[in-house]
Amino acid sequence: MRTQICDRLGIDAPIFAFSHCRDVVVEASKAGAIGVLGAVGFTPEELEVQLDWIDARIGDKPYGVDVVIPAKDPWAHEPDLDKLRQKLKSMIPPETSAYVKKILADNGVPELPAGTQHEGDYLIRSTAATARRHVEIALKRPNVRLIANALGAPPADVTETIKSSGRLLAGLCGEVSQAKKHVEAGVDLIIAQGTEGGGHTGEIGSLVLWPEVVEAVAPIPVLAAGGVGSGAQIAAALMLGAQGVWTGSLWLTTIESDLTEQQRGLLLEAHSRDTTRSTSLTGKPCRMLRNEWTKAWEMPNAPKTLPLPLQDIVAAEATSRARAYPDRARAVTINPVGQIVGRLNEVERTRDVIYRLIDEYCSATERFKPFMSEG
Repeated sequence: MRTQICDRLGIDAPIFAFSHCRDVVVEASKAGAIGVLGAVGFTPEELEVQLDWIDARIGDKPYGVDVVIPAKDPWAHEPDLDKLRQKLKSMIPPETSAYVKKILADNGVPELPAGTQHEGDYLIRSTAATARRHVEIALKRPNVRLIANALGAPPADVTETIKSSGRLLAGLCGEVSQAKKHVEAGVDLIIAQGTEGGGHTGEIGSLVLWPEVVEAVAPIPVLAAGGVGSGAQIAAALMLGAQGVWTGSLWLTTIESDLTEQQRGLLLEAHSRDTTRSTSLTGKPCRMLRNEWTKAWEMPNAPKTLPLPLQDIVAAEATSRARAYPDRARAVTINPVGQIVGRLNEVERTRDVIYRLIDEYCSATERFKPFMSEG
């Protein structure tokens, strides 16, 4: 399974384990893959704490940090996040906020105690100011060997800072035109994510997208993402020209995941057909479990979902109340996950998932060998 990207990052297997949970990141890297921490859920101060925790436990193993930094930031003129939060909240129509409360009330989810701040109120996911701080913090860590940007190539000055530091810069894409723009902007590694993936995805399936991107950006290395959950799929991705795989949903049901037991249970019960692409979380198409929350936003009387980051702020109330009352919120719990959820049938340790993927990869390549023999 060893590819050139393994040598560049000092890892044993080209499996990139993206997670918002620091425990998963550490265990994946210690098992010979590379963990990548999603920074978007943390303030800069919280990210410092998370990376301190990782550095204290990961030894000499490399890891990555995934940020969300737009090339163009409409809010760059307001770097004060407190002022920006108030400005953005004032842009949310009252009927949209009321609709969220109605969805939660209709499904029996209690209000939070008076004065409790909704989880995510402080998160301004699409602002370059926060993401730039994330990059600065990550680059202070010698074990951080990769910076990935969920929106492709960051602004030119940030790209130059990352590359001049000796780190690899990766950018996600959902179609060939995006991949080409990433290469032109200086990205070192392209992550081609098919529509089967969890979270924000495009509309093109992985089997079509991966070889298209590989051919379009050669010799830039490509990671295959979207629906990867077995070693046989890793073998297929490498056969199609990828140098590794980017995985996310796979780690949600691990022992190290920080999901609630209720969230984990919902994922374990779900089938691949139970996901949908919905704009109800951030305003952009995001694959998640279909439930009463996603259905409510598809109703004829539903207000139109708002653009990022306004919808993100709107959905924060649902996220917070589901965290506070997990048993009462099962019907509306927001669970971003890919179609690979149909294979998430048991709780495993992160390292055991890595080892299983490698074993399955070896078995798949052994099965293929007879087709390569002469005669």
